[in-house]
Amino acid sequence: MKRFLTATAALALTSGMAAADYSLTILHTNDFHARFEPISKYDGPCSAEDNTAGECFGGTARLVNAIKDAKARTNNYVLVDGGDQFQGSLFYTHYKGKMAAEMMNMLGYDGMTVGNHEFDDGPEVLAGFMEAIDFPILMSNADVSAEPLLADKLAKSAVIERGGEKIGLIGLTTEDTHELSSPGDNVVFTDSVAAVQGEVDLLTAQGINKIIVLSHSGYGVDQMVAENTTGVDVIVGGHTNTLLSNTDEKAEGAYPTMVKDTAIVQAYAYGKYLGELNVTFDDEGKIKEASGDPILIDAGVAEDETTVARIGELAQPLEELRSKVVAETTEPIEGDRSVCRVQECQMGNLVADAMLARVADQGIEVAIQNSGGLRSSIDAGEVTMGEVLAVLPFQNTLSTFQVTGAALVEALENGVSQIEEVAGRFPQVAGMTFTVDTSAEPGSRISDVTVSGMPLDPEKTYGVVSNNYVRNGGDGYAPFTSAQNAYDYGPDLADVTAEFIAANGAYTPYTDGRITVK
Repeated sequence: MKRFLTATAALALTSGMAAADYSLTILHTNDFHARFEPISKYDGPCSAEDNTAGECFGGTARLVNAIKDAKARTNNYVLVDGGDQFQGSLFYTHYKGKMAAEMMNMLGYDGMTVGNHEFDDGPEVLAGFMEAIDFPILMSNADVSAEPLLADKLAKSAVIERGGEKIGLIGLTTEDTHELSSPGDNVVFTDSVAAVQGEVDLLTAQGINKIIVLSHSGYGVDQMVAENTTGVDVIVGGHTNTLLSNTDEKAEGAYPTMVKDTAIVQAYAYGKYLGELNVTFDDEGKIKEASGDPILIDAGVAEDETTVARIGELAQPLEELRSKVVAETTEPIEGDRSVCRVQECQMGNLVADAMLARVADQGIEVAIQNSGGLRSSIDAGEVTMGEVLAVLPFQNTLSTFQVTGAALVEALENGVSQIEEVAGRFPQVAGMTFTVDTSAEPGSRISDVTVSGMPLDPEKTYGVVSNNYVRNGGDGYAPFTSAQNAYDYGPDLADVTAEFIAANGAYTPYTDGRITVK
């Protein structure tokens, strides 16, 4: 039996007056990206040997015990997720949403928001996931009434009960999901602030005065929503993989980050941390105190053996492919999002070089790869296909096409337009160079573009290779949707990259100044 009610179904319910302060522990994850097995310090696959040596992080089996320990520290808790359970390992490639549903049900989640990657295989896979889970998945800022697979099924908010009090949960998804993923033409995204406030008003009209927004919109948007709404107590974030902490020097902000009366939290990504926020509300539902910190899920957290066995069982069909050694690298290949989404990076050069090398004999001069498609680093030594697929998990294919120099510049402007937000559209390139002026307004940041060593000619037609996602307008690359002679069905980008690394013996990663950021 489902343990939750949609907000509209709960209209007849009222919340009794609290007799005293009410304390709640909010346990949370975000951007898990199918990392059911332990990860390395580079957020990619971690070998069994390194795991035994205590050098790995995360994994669902550790998360089982981390959650169990956290629950033992409180008598009243919820467990929620900030979206993007989908995509990021061979487990998703093979099982789609089925394995995520099984693991989240086992862990006992109480709610989740839709992340943009939940739409990667269209509404159909999301709908199947929704059928399989025992908790609400929510999205307030979209009209799904025209999508038969989601209409009347995907709620905007829900009500759960904990410790004798009703708690409202509201889902929020990044407004540019139609550019980042594949929701289809029948899902229309709407303004975040208006959507959240509308659901807050509906919930407060029912007497519910403790409201948590589960947001897959990013740290900056979460702060904006908190600033421009009333009645939101806590925002559990995701999408930007932001580490908020009071104890980690790498944190981007305080845990929680307070904006007016709203506490904002986020716990990095990939199951490396479990967020633990302890909140005390007064009789009127206002936060009196909010404290906590993300818990690092390192080797000090034991793995649950039953879960290890189940994941091992599910991994068997994948093992032969991902354990195959395909190449060697002399040094780690930097692919971290904090680098690749704001500047030239080693992984970006590798992938763009691989793309261009594959099709250079077809008259292609330029390669462009969106940094959001680069999902991991690779450590030094032998490179397995599993590691390559962790970097490039989306099964994108090579796309070749022709555009004018003016369209290329427009595409680059799009790519750097959200550099302050560390957005995934930042372009990694080969066959060209350019300069970015981050102090200029978006749309006028690109200069000094060269192709094959020559200044770019706005009137000339250039041959370009990218991935099919970018060529079809993903990450805002609209200039490519009207390209000439487009062919989107080339080889898989992961296969192309693996073959390129292997082509000339041990690979040495590098940057060479092809992108200048000032």
